[in-house]
Amino acid sequence: MSSVKFGGTPVELSGEVPGVGQQAPEFTFVKDDLSDANLTDYDGKAKVLVVIPSIMTGVCQKEARHFNEKISAMDGAVGILISKDLPFAFKNFCEAEGLEDIISASDFRYNDFGSQYNVELTDSAFKGLFARVVLVLDKNNKIVHKEEVEEIGHEPDYEAALSALQKAL
Repeated sequence: MSSVKFGGTPVELSGEVPGVGQQAPEFTFVKDDLSDANLTDYDGKAKVLVVIPSIMTGVCQKEARHFNEKISAMDGAVGILISKDLPFAFKNFCEAEGLEDIISASDFRYNDFGSQYNVELTDSAFKGLFARVVLVLDKNNKIVHKEEVEEIGHEPDYEAALSALQKAL
């Protein structure tokens, strides 16, 4: 079982997050227009799965802005921002910030991502939400980079993720 920290205190995840070299599991999510989508809808593109606790926190917002900006300049790449937030929260934030290139993916309806990727926090004040994780997938959905951010309140290593994404193009 994987674990991270929340305010310096260890927090367990619901299982082991898939790792480098593994095939990324398929999942269904709800986009900000309330339509369903799947990972396979983005076949043929390299992907960054940006997993966050909630778009309503400052660190998550900064992360969304950063990945949106960097990925928008890369042909053949897509960023998918994933949490249990309602699609309305994603839509409000992304519209207010002008984030048009990152895809918001709410796991509120199906819990496919949480159950397939084992990113759900099992205790702490954030119990039930997702840990901060970044996964980079190649065009065939093979995981080529994984970061479970050790402290939930910290940002990920953007350069490592973007370098892996560039190589996956």
